[in-house]
Amino acid sequence: MLSKNYYVSPLGDIVLVGSETALTGLWFADQSRPPLTAVELAQIAQGTPAPIQAAWHWLDAYFQGQRPATDRLLLQPQVTPFRMAVLNLLQQIPYGEVRSYRDLALQLPVSVAKRARYGRAVGGAVGHNPIALIIPCHRVIGASGKLTGYAGGLVRKAALLRLEQTGHLPQLSEMGSQVGL
Repeated sequence: MLSKNYYVSPLGDIVLVGSETALTGLWFADQSRPPLTAVELAQIAQGTPAPIQAAWHWLDAYFQGQRPATDRLLLQPQVTPFRMAVLNLLQQIPYGEVRSYRDLALQLPVSVAKRARYGRAVGGAVGHNPIALIIPCHRVIGASGKLTGYAGGLVRKAALLRLEQTGHLPQLSEMGSQVGL
């Protein structure tokens, strides 16, 4: 049985969903393309199973500029095998570093001919990551080096990358002009 709870972060409210054994969802409450619809989320009872509590502690450390480990978090995203392969690649991106969608596509175990077509599919998988932050989709950028798509918004993406590079979370008001908004 799933439970839900919320975390108030400096970048906005975060929804957490999990069972007694694993975290299945973590996303900004107002993001585009949430993993669950408002109706689906409303049907889940509020609760604090151990995986949600562990995620709260992870988020506390993360937003304080620490580098919390994810190896003790039990994650269970409900995705297709292809999307799981992409999420596994995301988890290999080191804290404070970025990779392009193309970089990820080139790491997939497919023929070179198919890799070119996988760029968009990789973008779709990254964009539908059901466990944001912990599975760091915010560390993926465009091939040109520019910030591109993030369900939580480009201002948040820029703030998260700045947090990881400096250890300090910038004010969102100062981030808008840096991402061209």
